[in-house]
Amino acid sequence: MAAAGSAVGLGNIWGFPTQAASNGGAAFLIVYLVLAFTLAYPALMAELILGRHAHANAVTALAGTSRNPVAQWIGRSAGVVGFIVASLILSFYAIVAGWMMSHCLSAIASLVGANDLARWLVEFGLARNLLFMALFMGLTVAIIHAGVRDGIERWSSRLMPLLLITLVLLVIYVLTLDGAMQGLRVYLMPDMASALSPKLVISALGSAFFSLSLGVGTMLIYGSYISDKENLPVAGGLVTGVDIGIAVLAGFLVLPAMYVALNNGVDIFAADGSLLSEDTLIFAVLPALFETMGATGGLVSLCFFFLMSIAALTSSISMLEVPVAYTIENHGVRRHRAVLVIGVLIALVSTIILLNFSTLFGLVIAVTTRYSQPLLGFVFCIYVGWIWHRDSLLQELQRGAPNVESTLFWTIWPWHLRLVCPAIILLIFVQSIR
Repeated sequence: MAAAGSAVGLGNIWGFPTQAASNGGAAFLIVYLVLAFTLAYPALMAELILGRHAHANAVTALAGTSRNPVAQWIGRSAGVVGFIVASLILSFYAIVAGWMMSHCLSAIASLVGANDLARWLVEFGLARNLLFMALFMGLTVAIIHAGVRDGIERWSSRLMPLLLITLVLLVIYVLTLDGAMQGLRVYLMPDMASALSPKLVISALGSAFFSLSLGVGTMLIYGSYISDKENLPVAGGLVTGVDIGIAVLAGFLVLPAMYVALNNGVDIFAADGSLLSEDTLIFAVLPALFETMGATGGLVSLCFFFLMSIAALTSSISMLEVPVAYTIENHGVRRHRAVLVIGVLIALVSTIILLNFSTLFGLVIAVTTRYSQPLLGFVFCIYVGWIWHRDSLLQELQRGAPNVESTLFWTIWPWHLRLVCPAIILLIFVQSIR
């Protein structure tokens, strides 16, 4: 549940549907599903297996796959870069999550008639942004502070069912509104010519890696907490299935809602005919839609942004755990102190981004999610597929799945991880920088 909570976040409910809307709807959905199962799932399994084998963070786990000093140094360096990237992702994630929280509270303020407060909560301003970024980071720090069992596991098991129930209810409601069927057609009827677009493929790969929290050691950390008795291929399949399922389900909410907004007179297209940007769709188009729905719109807005806030929190706790676990295990710092110091440092980075928003916000997102995560995922594939001894890999899997050697998973996965995953990740990465 905790690993699924890490995987399910704003990347699923905000990133995936708006990326799909901007990249051909169903064509993006098809490419995303293909990449999620052929690249993201094998890479997820690499992190889970390596993490459980080492029962340690990414720096220690990668360095321990080989006795070669050069390979150990490269692995250790990749692990360090991974927790830096995870921290940077959390620095912009906390800003966006703060917006979700402020919009949620704005809906409450509107419902009780505090209209001035409601307007302030949705206006883009430094004071609001700093306040809610700090509040969100405070919640994340509080959960991680409580530890793995009492913090991460307890809150993930509470928040994930609540997230799913809220999402399903919102989907059912939105699909009953005028205009929803047009959005549904865009989402489910593909334009296959656009499916081969390099831009679409790069966006889909980034969405798959970002939504599954891959490449930065998050899933490796969660793998290190998994019991040796667990069947890892099944656990990894469940995490991937939940992640993809919620992303696809969120598409049934966001795309129909966009066209409901269009039907109600809210513009969702720019002057050149292209769809409005992702942040505009979530923070301008959908609130405008909710306003056209009267009193019901206030309740729907509250539910929607409450859903987004939960999704953000289940992922942020896993991101913060990456640098925290490294600090505890490699430097002997007590959890309480590590969580507080690292949480404050990441909040300071978020503050710097907010003070230089137009320059840094988009840059940090691009560097971390579009480039760093796939490249770090490539490193994990190489280390588990080529450097870690195959017999040790099999023995680790057999702890929780004694008959894994005779399964289709073991027949395909090791060679797929060694040859197919690195080649496709590199090919797409080269396309992204041309």
